[in-house]
Order: sequence, then C-alpha cells, then structure tokens
Amino acid sequence: MSMRALDVLIVGGGLHGLSAALHLARAGKRVTVLERSWVGRHASGASAAGVRTLNRPLVELPISLEAMDMWHKIEMIVGNDCGFNAGGQVRVAEDAKDLSVLERRFATVQGAGYHHEELVDRAELLRLVPAISPHCVGALVARRDGAADPHRTLLAFRRAAEAAGVSINEQCGVTAIERAGSDWRVRTEGRDFVAPVIVNAAGAWAGEIASMLGDNIPLGLKASMMMVTERVAPLLNPVVGVAGRPLSFKQSGQGTLVIGGGLQGRADIKTQRSFVDFDELAKGARAAVDLFPCIRFVRIVRTWAGMEAKTEDHQPVIGASPNGNGVFHAFGFSGHGFQLVPVVGAILADLILHDRTSRPIEAFSAKRLMKREAAA
Repeated sequence: MSMRALDVLIVGGGLHGLSAALHLARAGKRVTVLERSWVGRHASGASAAGVRTLNRPLVELPISLEAMDMWHKIEMIVGNDCGFNAGGQVRVAEDAKDLSVLERRFATVQGAGYHHEELVDRAELLRLVPAISPHCVGALVARRDGAADPHRTLLAFRRAAEAAGVSINEQCGVTAIERAGSDWRVRTEGRDFVAPVIVNAAGAWAGEIASMLGDNIPLGLKASMMMVTERVAPLLNPVVGVAGRPLSFKQSGQGTLVIGGGLQGRADIKTQRSFVDFDELAKGARAAVDLFPCIRFVRIVRTWAGMEAKTEDHQPVIGASPNGNGVFHAFGFSGHGFQLVPVVGAILADLILHDRTSRPIEAFSAKRLMKREAAA
C-alpha cells in the first residue's frame, strides 16, 4: 500500500468508529476502518439503544442535547430512521425519598440553564405510563428522548459510511502500531496500513490500542446485561427508568419488552466473550415487575451481555492524544454512549479537519485519567 493511499485509519468498527468515518469521508477524506471481529460485535450490537438526555452528567449535556437534535433528523444524516422512537424517557420515583432525589436533580439542571427535563406528579406519570404501579409518586421526564433499534442503526451508519467511500475491513485485528516517518504504520495479521491520522474507537480494547500509540490510559470493563421477553400487547411508549435501583424498561416496535439498566455480568477480554450473571439479572426482572405488575407472567426469551470500556469517572475520552501526533481517541463511554454517536463523529471530524472544535469537550480529555494514574 502506498504511503498516502489513506488519510485516516479508524481502529474499531462500532458506532463511534462508523460515525467518525462517515463524517470524515463526507468531508473528502480517504478513510479505512479496521475491526477485529465484525461491525458492532460488542457494545454497539448489545446496546439497549437508549437515546437519552435525561439524568446525564452536566458536562455531557451540551453535546448530548446537540446529539438529540441530530437524532430527530437522523434519516437526513444516514438515510434511515434507525428505528428511533421519540416516546420520551421517564425516571420514576417510587416514594418520597426518591422524589426528593429527582427534585434536587431538577433544580440542578434548571440552575445550570437547561430546560429539557420536567418534574411531573403522579397524575401526569399515570397519563404517560398507564401501566405503571400506582405506588409510584412522580417522575422526571425528557419528552424528546426515546430509543432506537441498535441493529438498524449499525446497518444505517455502515451503509452510509460505505456509500461515502469508507473501506471497512472486518476480521482485521491490530497487532502493532509504530511510527513511519510522519505517518503511522498499523500492523494486522494480514497486512499493514499506513496513514497520518489514527482514530482509536476500539471500545473495550481501546486502552491496549492507546498504549501502542504512547498513551497509558487506565480503563475498566463493563459487561452490561439485557433481557428481552416474548411479544405482548402495547404497554408503554416512553423508556422507563427508576430512581434508587437499576432499571431501563422499554417496549420495542415488535412488541417485546427490553429490560436493562446497567446490571453487570462478566467480561473476558482475552476471549472477547461476556457472560450473564442470572442472580444479578434477577434484580432487573424484580424491579420491572415491581413497577409493572401486569408483566409478572411474561416469559423472558433471551438474555445477553455486551462488553465495553469504562473510565474511573464514567465520562468518555474524546479528543486528541496527549502524546501521539495525529492520534484521536473516542472510547470509554461507560454504558451511555449510544445517544452521543452522531455528535462524536462530528467532533472527531472537527478535530481532524480543523485542529479544533467549538463543542465543549475539555471534560473528556485523556489527560484527566493519565494524571490520576501518574499520581496513584
């Protein structure tokens, strides 16, 4: 391969890698994606696909709210609606103590100048979610939020990227990265690739890739579990979470109930496999039945866990490498990266094309984690 056949090499074929590839290719860059398994194999394909601004950390809200605007016109961006249903997201309070937690959150968000979250009483909660248990006393609501279909989203981003000229290489794991003059040479089992710019969007393996590029960024692992039920009659439109315990509860377009909320299984990074912990998963089923007693006898038909990187502060790493010239990172989304996909690709394109972005990403710098590691 000639030294300048490529402008940008993206390591990782999940949604963030595909989004970056799409934005860069549409700006005229020659882009190749390297994926060790297949597109969407891990976190992107195992996601609950929540499109959520509700209850996000304040530092994420500027890019999350921009991403929400992008989701509302996602068909214009990728040529497919990605199964996005803007039925809202609801965070339920089961008692007065939970309600006070939501009231504090509401005051904090309002005080920071944001107005996308709304505090509602029991009557409005019952109107929004008629099947909710009557013991619930109120909720926080983000009415423009919702959920998408992860597999339709992956296919849409892949097709849009390929239509823009992106080359996607599956079963192409990176074994080494080294400098080649002003470029980077990326070695895989089959062939070498050379490019001046690398995007590290390698998910659970991003720490390994970062260390090849000169950045020692400490990362943990998540193996968030999900379960899906048999199809049932229409039960709810919004995505429902609850204060005080892990639960994410939604009904898909096919009628199945999808239940998650961040309960953790086990991940084996060496074999690329994740495992469900059924004792732990039972907590999610119990919470779902407590909030929706009518589903008590609905059958669970499938469970799974997806592997993803998590950072110490649960904020992603988005931005230029502190040590590697021409290296940019996008990983460590810690279980809440799906909604940010359209905007993260735009941010990386800004940084690569213009060496800056107007979007506030200082909180996502790799340096914050590297300083903690050095101090430890």
